[in-house]
Amino acid sequence: MNLAVSDTIDANQFDEYGLLKDAQAWSEPLAKAIASDLGVGTLTDAHWLIIYTLRDHYTRYGTPPVMHRVCQEAGIERRQVNELFGYCLNAWRVAGLPNPGEEATSYLSNM
Repeated sequence: MNLAVSDTIDANQFDEYGLLKDAQAWSEPLAKAIASDLGVGTLTDAHWLIIYTLRDHYTRYGTPPVMHRVCQEAGIERRQVNELFGYCLNAWRVAGLPNPGEEATSYLSNM
């Protein structure tokens, strides 16, 4: 997966799966650019709720959260993540989190 290079997105910031190499480099403008590049569209309050829930969990625990836990914490149904982002790996990408490892990446891309 390669994100297009734009004014906001530097392709060197991402790995071969389109995941940000350094979570500290994330910003809201970058999230908007990634979302646009992925075809997610304009980020709504519901998107931001998922994004910040993912980022908060990753910051606190240093591990990828289980998506049903994210949904629980955000107070949304699981299907809404797919409606908002296409699938979970896109949510992870827009949240600017680094590669969680091969097994988790496979899990996120199949949901």
